[in-house]
Amino acid sequence: MKILIAPDSFKGSMTAVQAAQAMAEGVQEASPQSTPVLMPAADGGEGTMTALVSATGGKMVEAIVEDPLGWKITASYGVLGDQKTCVVELAEASGLTLLTEAERNPLLASTYGTGELLAHALDAGYRKFIIGLGGSATNDAGIGMLQALGMKFLDVHGVELGPGMVALNGLSKIDLFGFDKRIMESRFLIASDVENPLIGPQGASAVFGPQKGATPDMVTELDRVLTNFADIVERFTGMALHHEKGAGAAGGAGGAFQAFFLGEMRRGIDLVLEAMDFEEQLLDADLVLTGEGKSDAQTLSGKAPFGIAEVANRHGKPVVLISGTVDRSDKEKLELYFTEIHAVADDGISPEESMANAYGYMKRKTRKVMESYLKRNNLQ
Repeated sequence: MKILIAPDSFKGSMTAVQAAQAMAEGVQEASPQSTPVLMPAADGGEGTMTALVSATGGKMVEAIVEDPLGWKITASYGVLGDQKTCVVELAEASGLTLLTEAERNPLLASTYGTGELLAHALDAGYRKFIIGLGGSATNDAGIGMLQALGMKFLDVHGVELGPGMVALNGLSKIDLFGFDKRIMESRFLIASDVENPLIGPQGASAVFGPQKGATPDMVTELDRVLTNFADIVERFTGMALHHEKGAGAAGGAGGAFQAFFLGEMRRGIDLVLEAMDFEEQLLDADLVLTGEGKSDAQTLSGKAPFGIAEVANRHGKPVVLISGTVDRSDKEKLELYFTEIHAVADDGISPEESMANAYGYMKRKTRKVMESYLKRNNLQ
C-alpha cells in the first residue's frame, strides 16, 4: 500500500514534519510492507516554509534582519527543490512568537524584517516567491516591509516618516521612486487562509489586533490609520484596498502585496499542495492520512486537512483524520469529508498529556488506527 502522510503542524507540540514522521513510524509498525510517503503540509501560516522545503528537497537560507521591534535576529527563507522558488514567511521576521506577551504592541511592531528577507532573496537572484502571511505580530499594513524595499512614506510637508505604524500615523504621500525595481521583475504567490478586508468590523485591526496586544482604544486608532493608508494607496495607485478580500491578512500586509507586487492571493493549502505536487502523488496512493492539533468547524474554513480531504475526495481516495483533539459537536460536519476521524485524546489521554508527549502518542494512535483500518478492509 502507498500511503500519503500529510498532516499540518500540531501547534505547541509538533511541527508538520515531526507529525508526519510519527505517523509514518506508526504505519510501518502496523503494516511493514506498506510504503509511507511523507508530505507534511501547511495552510499558508507558520510552518508553510518548512513543509514546502521538506517536501521538495529544498534548503534553508539564513539572514540577519530586524524582528518586529527592531532587534537584530537570524531569520530564514526557504528555497524549494527547483532551486528557483523562494518561500518567505512573515512569521519568520515579523511573527507574534518572536515577542513575549508583554512585548506585544501593534502600535510599535513593524514588518521591516520581512522586507529585509525579501531583499536578501532578491540579491541572491530569486524572482519567484511564495509568501506565507500567517502569524504576524504586526498591524502596519506592510509599510515596514515596503520601507525596507525602498518605498518612502511622507507627511504633509514631504518629510519622510519613521518605520511601521509611525509612518501610518502621519501619512500623506507615498514616494515610489526608490522602490526596488526587481520587485516588478518578480512574481508572488500569496498564501493565506484569511479573507478579511483591511478595515471595518471584520478588518485586520478589529479581528486580529487584540491577539497582537491591541486594546479597544488601540483597535479604533489602528482602523483609523489603516483607513487613511487605504485612501492614499487608492489615490496613488487607483486600487481601493479598504474592503478588498484578503487585504486584512497579516495586519494589512495582504493589502500591500495586492497593491504593490505582481502576483495573486491564493488559499494557502491549495498553493502548498500544488507546490508539493500532491495531486500527482495521490493518483496511485491507496490511502491518505492527515491531521492537526485540534479539528473543529474551523477546519472546514480552509485549513490544511480540509484542503487535503477535498483533493482526496475528488479522486475517490480514502482520507483518515488523526488529530490531537476533535470537537465532538463538530464531528458530524467533519464526517462529510473524512473517511474516518480519530483523536489522540480519545484514548483516555488528556490534551495536556498528548501535547507533552505528542510524538509518542501520535505514533501509537496511528498504529492502532492502521491496524483497525487494515482489518476492517481485509488488507492484512
